[in-house]
Amino acid sequence: MTACGGEDSGKDDGKLTVGIVQMADNGAFTDMREGFLDRLTELGYTDDKLEINYKNAQGDATNLNSICQEMVDSDVDLVAAIATPAAQAMVNMGSDIPVIFISVSNPVGAGIITDMEKPDKNATGTSNAIPVDEMFKLSDQLTPGKTTYGLIYCTSEVNSVTTVEEAKKYMDENGLKYEEAVVTNSSEVQQAAQSLVGKVDAIFVPNDSVVQTAMPQLAEVAREAQLPVYGSSAVMVASGAFATVSISDREIGAMSADMADQYLKGTAITDIPAVVADQFTTVINSDTAEAIGATLPDDITATAQVLTDEDAQ
Repeated sequence: MTACGGEDSGKDDGKLTVGIVQMADNGAFTDMREGFLDRLTELGYTDDKLEINYKNAQGDATNLNSICQEMVDSDVDLVAAIATPAAQAMVNMGSDIPVIFISVSNPVGAGIITDMEKPDKNATGTSNAIPVDEMFKLSDQLTPGKTTYGLIYCTSEVNSVTTVEEAKKYMDENGLKYEEAVVTNSSEVQQAAQSLVGKVDAIFVPNDSVVQTAMPQLAEVAREAQLPVYGSSAVMVASGAFATVSISDREIGAMSADMADQYLKGTAITDIPAVVADQFTTVINSDTAEAIGATLPDDITATAQVLTDEDAQ
C-alpha cells in the first residue's frame, strides 16, 4: 500500500503508519480512539497493511509536546489527534505530516485551521460543537424551574471556554443566572462542585477533559445536594452526570477515520472539509435521576439512551 499521491511510505514492510495522540485517559477519548480504529479496520486497513503508533500524554502538556515531536521524528504517514489539546500540539509542530483531528469543538478558534471548508495548516477533521441551546431545553424538560446554573470548567481548554461563552450568552438572553467555578486540574473539581452547593439549581459542564476525568467525584457531590448535572458527553452521564445531548464518541471517531481514508487514498487535506457532527442523542442516567428525585417523562425516555452507573464500569 502507498501513501497519499502514490508515494512510497518509506517503510521496509510496505505498511502505512498512523500515529494516534491522546492527551489523557478518559472514557470519551477511549471511545473516540476505538471508533476510529474499528472504522479503519472496516475500510480494509488490517494489521498487515497498517501499523498504529498510539501515545497517551497522561495529562501532561510537556509529555504531549514530546510525543508530537516523536511523531514528527518517526515520520508517520498521518496523525490522528484526539480532542483540542492534542490537535493544537501536533499542528503547532509545523511539520509536513497531515493531522486528522477528532472531536475539536472550535477548530478555528483553537487555531488549528482557519477555514472549515478549505482547511489549512495540513489539518482537517471533526468538530463536536455542543448544542448549548438544546442542553438548556432538555433541562427545562427534565428539571423545570432551574434559574441559576453552575459552570465548572478549565480555562486552559479552548473548547471548554468556547462552550461556556455560548452557554453564558444563552443564559443572558433567556434571563438565567450563573456561577462559575474554574479549575486548573482534576484534583480541584470536587472542591469546585462543593463551592457551588447552595448557590445554584443545576450544574453545566462543557466538553472539558479535566473535569470529565473527575466526573465521579463531581457527581457524588451533586447527588448529595440533589443538583442535576448536565454534561457534554455520554461518558460523563455514565460517570454520574444526569443528562446530556451529545454526539456518539465512537461515531465521531468513525467519521474521522473516513476522512483519514480519503487522505490515504490520495485526496489532499485541503480538499477534505472539516465537518461538524450534528447527529445528537439524549442520554440520561437513571441512577442519578433517582438520587436527585427527578421524574423522567415517558416521551423523552422513549427516544433517549438511558444509562446506569454500571455502564461506566
